[in-house]
Amino acid sequence: MYKSDTICAVATGMGRSAIGIVRISGKDAVDIADELFRGRKRLREMDSFRAAFGYIYDGDVKLDEVIALVMRGPHTYTTEDTVELDCHGGPLVMKRILELLIKNGVRPAEPGEFTKRAFLGGRIDMTGAEAVMDVISAENDMALRSSVEQLSGSLRKCITEMRDRIIRETAFIEAAIDDPENYSLNGYEEKLSEIINDIDHEILKLIETGDEGRIIKEGVRTAIVGRPNVGKSSVMNMLTGTDRAIVTSVEGTTRDTLEEYINLNGITLKLIDTAGIRNTDDIVEKIGVERALESMNEADLIMLVLDSSEPLNENDKELIRNISKRKYLVLINKSDMEQKLDMDELSQLDSSKFISISAKYNEGLDEIRDAVRKMFFAAEIDFNNQIYITNLRHKNALISASESLGRVKESIAAGLGEDFYTIDMMAAYESLGEIIGETLEDDLADRIFSEFCMGK
Repeated sequence: MYKSDTICAVATGMGRSAIGIVRISGKDAVDIADELFRGRKRLREMDSFRAAFGYIYDGDVKLDEVIALVMRGPHTYTTEDTVELDCHGGPLVMKRILELLIKNGVRPAEPGEFTKRAFLGGRIDMTGAEAVMDVISAENDMALRSSVEQLSGSLRKCITEMRDRIIRETAFIEAAIDDPENYSLNGYEEKLSEIINDIDHEILKLIETGDEGRIIKEGVRTAIVGRPNVGKSSVMNMLTGTDRAIVTSVEGTTRDTLEEYINLNGITLKLIDTAGIRNTDDIVEKIGVERALESMNEADLIMLVLDSSEPLNENDKELIRNISKRKYLVLINKSDMEQKLDMDELSQLDSSKFISISAKYNEGLDEIRDAVRKMFFAAEIDFNNQIYITNLRHKNALISASESLGRVKESIAAGLGEDFYTIDMMAAYESLGEIIGETLEDDLADRIFSEFCMGK
């Protein structure tokens, strides 16, 4: 199906814009577009990567003036003949052109189908396909750079090299079993053990980047917690630069969690302003407290807000006990007021994570920014030398491959036969193949591409 019919979609957003692009791909793309296009040149007579100015007609009705770009396979994104019609970016005109194409035998593309054809045509592997969507959805500079690096093939190269080493040793073992006169396995276990250890070490290094990779892509889940009326909502407003949260002097104003994304010097933070945590008989407030505790448990970073103008109470002390083994910052708020907080009562926490702030006067923002970067990224990220795993599917496949190689090492240590080695080596080979799409099941591939935007 994916190689026999011609598909079309609007490749730009359907809102108003200066330019809109309607993309057509498939064996009949040039011929069908040529029937609808009128200009000085016939599209079917043009060489690849040439453009022509003209008009799109529905019978005798002129729909729009366009620039038609002709690209002939296999040197295209989908590896098929492709035509892009650059028309005016009004939703109605793009809709009319799309309807005209469908009337002339072109099928509306499914989400991600252009990229799926690129994958099936061998132009990109699955890591490249997923990187395409990551580039589109990137919300900070680090996520964009990581996605572009993956799009260039860095992860594919790493995985392919590991698979090549595994299959080479597997083939040698099989050859030695079938032809022992010409291939000797004497002393081979020591050599194989070194190779397997090297490959597993590379896999484990990739797995270790998973948490940082997720944070690069999705942002740092940050829960702003504290007892009522310490200034959590004011901290939220300071970080977002807006009056996002309602601020009053009345305790319990925030009854539910409030979420907002911010870009803090290239790092995305998913901020969660929570209800004040305290013992309460109010049913609604109690639900808010439960959600606050849930957000706290799921957070990558906890920002505990304390009121420096008041002594600690039991709710403060309970929160301090709960965060001591987590990644946290202690924001000592209201630095513009007389300090009544006894710092000795915070001795169980790391004083290097204390930041004195005044949310009311936006003081302390730079210190928070620097602390977050230092906490999650020990050094400036160099995407030329480090691959970051930002996809949970990739991480799970790597874990599976590492487990298989672990069984190979156990078999070597136990002195089992070489045929035991190859079973688990091939299992690792298959798991790594899932990452680049070499051994990907069709239903999983369909599910991956269904998450793409329309027209990509």
